[in-house]
Amino acid sequence: MKKAWWVYVVECSDGSLYTGISTDVSRRVKDHNSDGRGAKYTRPRRPVKLATSFPAGTRSRALKQEALFKKLSRKRKLQFIKDYCGACRSELCDCQQVFGF
Repeated sequence: MKKAWWVYVVECSDGSLYTGISTDVSRRVKDHNSDGRGAKYTRPRRPVKLATSFPAGTRSRALKQEALFKKLSRKRKLQFIKDYCGACRSELCDCQQVFGF
């Protein structure tokens, strides 16, 4: 059985946001906080903490949703983190209409 891909957002120690994809979000957040395994961007900004994550299904869809999320303004990203509801992926809701994914 294939693992589902997720889009995740971590908040860095300097308040910046980093977005990525993974099949295991908790492991990936630990990677960002460990030596040598995190993204180059997050290494000098440790510790990071998970701000939100949402399922995307396939790797291709996760990459597309990650790209869409990265194009949002910081204000919109923070709004998404605040307002995102877990039901978004199982039924049509305002989050999909407002944020487009």
